[in-house]
Amino acid sequence: MGEHQNILVVEDDASMRRAVARFLYAAGFFPIAYESAEAFLEDGLLPGVACLVVDIMLPGLSGLELAERLVQTARPIPIVFISAHDEPILRERATSLGYREYLLKPFDGKQLVDAIGRVAAIH
Repeated sequence: MGEHQNILVVEDDASMRRAVARFLYAAGFFPIAYESAEAFLEDGLLPGVACLVVDIMLPGLSGLELAERLVQTARPIPIVFISAHDEPILRERATSLGYREYLLKPFDGKQLVDAIGRVAAIH
């Protein structure tokens, strides 16, 4: 399903970051994980990226702020937001940026793969 698809993961919680990356790898994707939005931006947008999985509540630059920057640079990338907080204002802000996928932690691997498939059209 995810053959040859780079999925970028931005998650500050090390155990969650490792778990998501391991699951994505097992599902056939090529995950590249970052501990912060700033670390992701330092690397630049890599070629062959199918999707970005990003935690909304990151220290420093938040996941939503990262999405705003990507929209402003005219380099939109499909995003699946993940969060432990289901706050309507966060969902509204994500939706206003054009993003619809928002998974609440804890989520299972199938939910993540399905969300990636919907935003990146890689089923």
